[in-house]
Amino acid sequence: MKNMIETLRPTVVSLALFTLLCGVAYPVLSTAALQSLFASQAQGSLIIGKDGKALGSELIGQNFSDPKYFWGRLSATSPYAYNASNSSGSNLGSNNPALMDAIKGRVEALKAADPSNTKPIPVDLATASGSGVDPHISPAAAEYQLARVAKTRGTNASAVRQLVEKYTENRQLGVLGEPTVNVLKLNLALDGKID
Repeated sequence: MKNMIETLRPTVVSLALFTLLCGVAYPVLSTAALQSLFASQAQGSLIIGKDGKALGSELIGQNFSDPKYFWGRLSATSPYAYNASNSSGSNLGSNNPALMDAIKGRVEALKAADPSNTKPIPVDLATASGSGVDPHISPAAAEYQLARVAKTRGTNASAVRQLVEKYTENRQLGVLGEPTVNVLKLNLALDGKID
């Protein structure tokens, strides 16, 4: 019996030590470090309005279908659009009739919202992103919608263009990705809810 206790002691001590180290100390220290170094990101990259209330996350799009707003990419999430708890792409192949129907429906909606616009529709306005909740569009997609938004709001197009430029995010580290426009932040700024 004594021999068995001596044999088990290092195992029990190691288990307790690694449980405290990996299960308590590491999560507490890493959480504290990340909260202090990246406070905004650790809290969900929330967009706080002028009234001090959270209006959404700058990483998750919201559904805008009114012509007075810039429209983001299609959402492939269910049961409702931009459902962050069900983030995924559509997983529909390029020959799938459901994908073609979704694209045709979006193109028709864009044309109905602005019948005088004869520019080619940027592909990111007619397709879903890989996550299904992406809040970004290309600057070309914002430019395509700019006249419609300005006209619907009764606003000068140059004022709307300045907001588009303000909420255009450049490439990460100057080389990664392409410039994008955060549709959620842009629409909130158009409504005067953020600066």
